[in-house]
Amino acid sequence: MRIRFWGVRGSIAVANGRMLRYGGNTSCVEVTLADGTEIILDAGTGIRELGQARATRAKIVRVLLTHLHLDHIQGLLFFSPLFDPTNEITVYGPPAPGPSLDRRLARYLSEPLSPIDLHQLPARVEFAACPHPGCEIGGAEVEAAIVAHRGVTLGYRITEGDATLCYLPDHEPALGGAVASATPGWISGIGLAAGASVLIHDGQYTDDEYAARVGWGHSAISDAVTFAHRAEVQKLILFHHDPTHDDKMLDRLAEHARQAWQRAGHDPATVSLAAEGQSITI
Repeated sequence: MRIRFWGVRGSIAVANGRMLRYGGNTSCVEVTLADGTEIILDAGTGIRELGQARATRAKIVRVLLTHLHLDHIQGLLFFSPLFDPTNEITVYGPPAPGPSLDRRLARYLSEPLSPIDLHQLPARVEFAACPHPGCEIGGAEVEAAIVAHRGVTLGYRITEGDATLCYLPDHEPALGGAVASATPGWISGIGLAAGASVLIHDGQYTDDEYAARVGWGHSAISDAVTFAHRAEVQKLILFHHDPTHDDKMLDRLAEHARQAWQRAGHDPATVSLAAEGQSITI
């Protein structure tokens, strides 16, 4: 399983010379399975460059959205495979009562907010609520569960053979109680993350920032590290970087995370901050 980061920023994209090393595009992660099957996690602004890079690849595309906040969907209509009528694209998203997924997406991806309507796309596109508790895609088992974040939000677990990726880009595990002392069954997302080879997890705030933002749906670095420790993951990659955090700030947060991970008894080399263009294989 190969994982590539196309967008790692949270809340809003940033174009700033002080943020080039980690990148300014919002959430988008590409997962390529051993048989070549591709799964795209979220459709933030990073999906635009992903689409341009994969123009000659397989014609079947699967996009898994965690939720419908703008920073996770705003790149969708700039995803070039949607404009090729030979492509078959399925967009999965969180279940919710009321309007279907495509109608909820169309509140933003249609006039007057967009020059192109979601239903005018040339590709053969299907929109569906992610099957509960999951489904098979290619040679992988995909599990989904609702996690603590504002609005209906999914976390994903992708398992292929002995490799497991857990993706929790927008997640507030400390909401309602300290992660370190909570009973595991009461910690949001821990079932998805348990024993994962790689956990991609929300690490938007410093501890001081989080104290003033409890309930906003995101995690402090220390809570993300504690969550990963409680879930017994092998490798932690912090994600969804705050738009005010430049490269120097993120370097300091990375060092803070490594120290906290080491104090918890882990190899500090197995925790890092996600950066655009980074690829790992598990």
